[in-house]
Amino acid sequence: MSGFVEKPEPIQVPGLVHLHTGKVRDLYQNEAGDLVMVASDRLSAYDWVLPTEIPDKGRILTQLSLWWFDLLADLVPNHVLSTDVPEGAPADWAGRTLVCRSLRMIPVECVARGYLTGSGLAEYNESRTVCGLALPEGLVDGSELPGPIFTPATKAEVGEHDENVSYEEVARRIGAETAAQLRQVTLAVYGRARDIARDRGIILADTKFEFGFDGETLVLADEVLTPDSSRFWPAGQWQPGRAQPSYDKQFVRDWLTSAESGWDRTGEQPPPPLPERIVAATREKYTEAYERLTGMRWS
Repeated sequence: MSGFVEKPEPIQVPGLVHLHTGKVRDLYQNEAGDLVMVASDRLSAYDWVLPTEIPDKGRILTQLSLWWFDLLADLVPNHVLSTDVPEGAPADWAGRTLVCRSLRMIPVECVARGYLTGSGLAEYNESRTVCGLALPEGLVDGSELPGPIFTPATKAEVGEHDENVSYEEVARRIGAETAAQLRQVTLAVYGRARDIARDRGIILADTKFEFGFDGETLVLADEVLTPDSSRFWPAGQWQPGRAQPSYDKQFVRDWLTSAESGWDRTGEQPPPPLPERIVAATREKYTEAYERLTGMRWS
């Protein structure tokens, strides 16, 4: 089983129509037809949206995305129109709300990898490939790849796994021209972000993007280069051959699979609430990622 432990009721705001409740974001449409995206403090792990929130997480994701959008604007336009909170919305929406242009979304998770880990490592260990791309012998968990690779995935519903697919399969589904454009832009954005992160002592191991079309123009959408959509590793602790320390929800994953939690990942019971110390440690990791990347204090 998987999904929401406790699915929240959408907030009713005059002039907004609720469209979707995602793992982290709630999506509305305003009277002008623009999308209003609100990042909650919800956290997902092992295909569950957990019952415990991480304070400030939604604001950190939103503010970090905005910082990256500005740095990437010369490579690809983005969907942000405004950060204004709609009239009548809760005060808590401040800092976590983006008003965005409505796009024709492409149903592909555009993943760029510069290092081998996660599902890519699992496939490599079986076939020496990732998404059908042949890789050299001798790579281990955390190895830097000879060059960044584009490894797309199909976008899953809440509670389901994204599924890695080959580039050829993406081209078949959405057309060769669009697939080639996605690959080129994904790798260009990854390369820019990798270099920026590296200058700040952080390895961008891999990341995923979502794109849509505004007319004929390809536009970067959703969140970008956050700890929820990327693997960030402290460069000073990088050591291939083991799992790397990371700026994400690893504290949560480790606790959920520990004897202390008492939770069986393979069973039918939802995960339990998180202890306060795990919440605090996870918030600290998100905050540290924001501060190290942007050079600004989180407040």
